[in-house]
Amino acid sequence: MKSQALTLFDLVERLSLLTRADLRQAGAAQGLQPVHLQVLFYLNQANRFSNTPQALTEYLGLTKGTVSQTLLVLARRRLISRYADPRDGRVVRLILTEGGTTLLKTLSAGSAWRDIVQTASPARVSSAMVVLRQVLSQVQAQSGKRTFGLCGSCRYNRRLGPRSYFCELMQEKLGSPEVRRICREHAPPPAD
Repeated sequence: MKSQALTLFDLVERLSLLTRADLRQAGAAQGLQPVHLQVLFYLNQANRFSNTPQALTEYLGLTKGTVSQTLLVLARRRLISRYADPRDGRVVRLILTEGGTTLLKTLSAGSAWRDIVQTASPARVSSAMVVLRQVLSQVQAQSGKRTFGLCGSCRYNRRLGPRSYFCELMQEKLGSPEVRRICREHAPPPAD
């Protein structure tokens, strides 16, 4: 009989395979591979400290060469745009173009998840999220990977007012929409 850990691993792996198949199908209609869509999804949720090729490489766990080639395809298709960071011209920033944003809105990726999860009780969904976040956190810690968590859940995030925040690590003010994005510099809060 399998242990609970192996059963959980099998379930997550199977869900991952099915998700990738859905991405392959959604991308095929647009002439894109799953990795292209993963980049678009990432850039759609990355904050201003995390929209670089290096952060993308770390988040997706791919090689620099694969990311570079992927970015070339997306730029040629005018789904992303690159620009030099205004503070440090050596840093390249990536953003979705209007075409990239429109493409993401037309894809149904994730909608099946939303529909299915809504049929479960909120308590069960919350429990599953706690377990999966804990497993993810431990896997990231053991492998030395960055957490890429939501800015609002970071130990460096300080609330200044109703829609105003401050990142103590980057020493910059943040707006309300920014704290709902993922950040490469994310650090989980200290354990109580």
